[in-house]
Amino acid sequence: FDISNACLGVLNGMVHVANMIELGQIRAGLIVAGENGGPLVDTTINNLLGRPDLTRNEIKSSFASLTIGSAAVGVLLVHKKLSKSNHPLLGGFGRAATQFNDLCRGNDETGAGSESWSPLMNTDAETMMHEGCKLAGDTWDAAKKVLGWTSDDVSRVFCHQVGQMHRKLLYETLGLDPAKDFSTLEILGNSGAASLPSTLAFGVEKGCLKPGDKAALLGIGSGLNSLMLGVEW
Repeated sequence: FDISNACLGVLNGMVHVANMIELGQIRAGLIVAGENGGPLVDTTINNLLGRPDLTRNEIKSSFASLTIGSAAVGVLLVHKKLSKSNHPLLGGFGRAATQFNDLCRGNDETGAGSESWSPLMNTDAETMMHEGCKLAGDTWDAAKKVLGWTSDDVSRVFCHQVGQMHRKLLYETLGLDPAKDFSTLEILGNSGAASLPSTLAFGVEKGCLKPGDKAALLGIGSGLNSLMLGVEW
C-alpha cells in the first residue's frame, strides 16, 4: 500500500511498519521509494525560458525545483528475533506546523510516467527554511527526550538534503556539531522522500558508522512536517 507525505514518506513508512511489528501484526516489512526529478527540472527550465517577463520573485519561487534529483531506496525492517544486522530503530518524534502548508505547492498532476506529465512546483524557499528549522528545533528537543539522548550523544547525523544554507541554519538551531553531518546534496541534490534514506545508505557504504554509534535521522518536509528518528548501529 502507498504512504505519501512529501519528503517524509519513507520515514512515515518506517514508523508504520515498526508499529505493525511491535503490535505483532507482521514480522517484517519492506519500504520502497523512487523519485524521478527529471520531469520537474525539465518543465521548470522550459517554463522559465518561455516567460521572458518573469519577475524576480517569480523566478525565486522556481529555484527549489532546480535542485531536485533522482534516487530510489529500500528499507527492510524486521522483528529483532529475525535481525542479522542488529541495528535497532529506537524511536523518535514527529511534529507539524500545518499553518505553513502553502509554502510549497505543485500543479495538478496527470500521472507520473504519462506523456502529458509536466509537473511544476512553486516554493517560498526562504520562509520554508526559517520556519522549517524552527519546527525542527521543537521536534529535536522532543525526540531527544523520547530517545534519552543529548545532542553530544549523537555520533552521525543524516538529514533530508535541501541546501547548504538550510544545513547551516539547521545545525545552529539544533545545537548539533556540523562535523557529524553526512551529505549527499553534492551528488544527488534533493531527491524527495528517497533523500534521507539514500544518504544513510551512502554513509553506511562509506563506513561512517561503527557498532554502538547513535545515528540521528532528521526529516523535514513541506506541510510543514518534521519526523526525527534514532538508530543504534
